[in-house]
Amino acid sequence: MQTHFGRRTFVKGLGAAGLAGGLGLWRPPVWAISSPGQPNVLAGTEFDLDIGQTPINITGQSRTATLINGTLPGPILRWREGDEVTLRVANKLREQTSIHWHGILLPSNMDGVPGLSFNGIDAGETFTYRFKVKQHGTYWYHSHSAMQEQTGVYGPLVIDAKDPAPFAYDRDYVVMLSDWTDEDPRRVKAKLKKQSNYYNFHQRTIADFFRDVKTQGWSATIADRKMWAEMRMSPTDLADVSAYTYTYLMNGLAPNGNWTGIFRPGERIRLRFVNASAMTYFDVRIPGLKMTVVAADGQYVNPVTVDEFRMAVAETYDVIVEPEKASAYTIFAQSMDRTGFARGTLAVREGMAAEVPAPDPRPLLTMDDMGMGGMDMSSANDGALQTMDGTSATDHNAMPGMDMSSMNGEILPTMDGMSGTDQGAMQGMESPSGTDHGAAADMSSMDHGSMSAMGAMQSHPATENGNPLVDAQAMSPTPRLSDPGIGLRNNGRRVLTYADLRSAFPDPDGREPTRTIELHLTGHMEKFAWSFDGVKFADAQPIRLKYGERVRLVLVNDTMMTHPIHLHGMWSDLEGEDGKFMVRKHTIDIAPGSKRSYRVTADALGRWAYHCHLLFHMETGMFREVRVQE
Repeated sequence: MQTHFGRRTFVKGLGAAGLAGGLGLWRPPVWAISSPGQPNVLAGTEFDLDIGQTPINITGQSRTATLINGTLPGPILRWREGDEVTLRVANKLREQTSIHWHGILLPSNMDGVPGLSFNGIDAGETFTYRFKVKQHGTYWYHSHSAMQEQTGVYGPLVIDAKDPAPFAYDRDYVVMLSDWTDEDPRRVKAKLKKQSNYYNFHQRTIADFFRDVKTQGWSATIADRKMWAEMRMSPTDLADVSAYTYTYLMNGLAPNGNWTGIFRPGERIRLRFVNASAMTYFDVRIPGLKMTVVAADGQYVNPVTVDEFRMAVAETYDVIVEPEKASAYTIFAQSMDRTGFARGTLAVREGMAAEVPAPDPRPLLTMDDMGMGGMDMSSANDGALQTMDGTSATDHNAMPGMDMSSMNGEILPTMDGMSGTDQGAMQGMESPSGTDHGAAADMSSMDHGSMSAMGAMQSHPATENGNPLVDAQAMSPTPRLSDPGIGLRNNGRRVLTYADLRSAFPDPDGREPTRTIELHLTGHMEKFAWSFDGVKFADAQPIRLKYGERVRLVLVNDTMMTHPIHLHGMWSDLEGEDGKFMVRKHTIDIAPGSKRSYRVTADALGRWAYHCHLLFHMETGMFREVRVQE
């Protein structure tokens, strides 16, 4: 399918968005030295930040942004591991605001989530954050109030380690990716609630139908359209919000702004990528250069050399590149739906530019992308996803040769959320909050192996049964850790996957989890309603953890969208399919129809946010409280 790009994809955006966030050359003990055009670095232990409204022009139209210290993004904050930092945040708005320090370990009252960990920062007031820095790496900070994250309240955060990094580099740049809309984000949310595909201008047409008939035949084409209709979704639904309203930014600049990082040939450059967007997944590459991934979500990983990587919202990746030529290289970050891109340049001097690659062809979603791998128009096997009206993505009658009696004890999902065989298999499941309403299943008596065995046919919480907020269920979800994702498979480039990531250190806790909590990511596409276990945040009970315990969280994606899930205040230690520790992260992406598990050590007392980091998914209900108590 051919993609057409509108004016917003190529706007110049050279005005008030002019922060280009390079960290410049840095060698101990000197703080970051700014490269030309990248002056906005604040370093030390004492910081004064203000949040206010500032006129801005990204698209050729003047708008009012909500900015930190008047810049987009906010200033790069540079701390040192082991220091105590003090940050005074003044609210110059007419509404409440906040700052959350994403991925940072700190006391809960410093975490910055209004109504949960503190009261928020009222108009005209100043709040002082003070805590000891217990980690190092690349992170970011953003508002957790009133969708201000979409209007510009975000910035990069770099923490220098006490010990030397296990890799060498000569230059150090932040590359912060984000999305900007001239629309009020409340209007964007309202449009999505009224019509969830409002921003999708690539729906299939009657011409596509007859083209498919010509290549696939009448029956197969009709069956394909029937499947998508039953899922209440289109194979072109790759993202909720597209470049129709978004302009994609790199360090605050639109594509023609051409943020530039300077280098000398032969230098090793550390690029600290941060996805600070509200709703956009980016696929990142630098044509002509290999990228060696050395850190994920601020933590060192065993180096992996790739051509490209996908960034879920809120993730960070550090990479090393080594340009040998006195030339220019394009940093190219295309949106997952291929409607637009962010772009910058690595060059030996300002003003240079390299060719900007054409975006990849816009992919169409397949049954495999929906977690239904191996299905065709006439049969079904593993990985089916069932809709809540009792149909699956294929006709249940079109499964020739399947003898149900031979399944002997396997769990068959029914729409009451329990199995079609002995429901006694689910005995021992209880709510971690002590109530059945809106809580996760606690499978304390199950080890990882027994859970994997159960995964052949997935059970579901009773709260999904007959629920108007749930339109689908994953019948046989799998981890899919080695899948690069929609639009990246077999593209001729080496693409990073979660299966490639291994922390450069052993499991920091080492204990086996004593219990397992399973949560389902749920939603309804047409209603644009998102939740955990079919229960939106307003109706949900907290997930309760005992201080010091080691638990396993299992997330099952019952939806047909990707979701980046972020737990505040504690690390998420992703497990492999064998149940062993793989990589430590603060945000874990969950693909449609997948089931991924990770371990959490409840080492931080207090009330913590746990949510999808797609802003409009969080705002419409995919949010929980995690409460850690003695």
